Amino acid sequence: QVQLVQSGGGSVQAGGSLRLSCAASGPDYRGACMGWFRQAPGQEREWVVDEESSGYIKYADSVQGRFAISQDNAKNIHYLQMDNLRPDDSAMYYCAAARRVLGSCLPYNYWGQGTQVTVAS
Repeated sequence: QVQLVQSGGGSVQAGGSLRLSCAASGPDYRGACMGWFRQAPGQEREWVVDEESSGYIKYADSVQGRFAISQDNAKNIHYLQMDNLRPDDSAMYYCAAARRVLGSCLPYNYWGQGTQVTVAS
């Protein structure tokens, strides 16, 4: 089990910045693969940041160069820094975790509660 509790988000003007936080805990958290997803109204959930089994962090083309992840290992908090935000970044954002088994990331099956990001033009 992995518990994910999100915070941050809100409303910002285009070009602004926001930082999302995701506090992780639980017996399956250590070594878990972490990612971020978003879902806009009427659209499917899409991945934004994905940790591959190798540990390589992959960013969706739409956010490459504008979004960056980091983490506070002492507090088990993961961050998604979002800069130069655009109106089409508006969505509910979710952090996600997946167990790592024999070095490979399983599908994401632990989700945060979501946090809303709204970018005004």
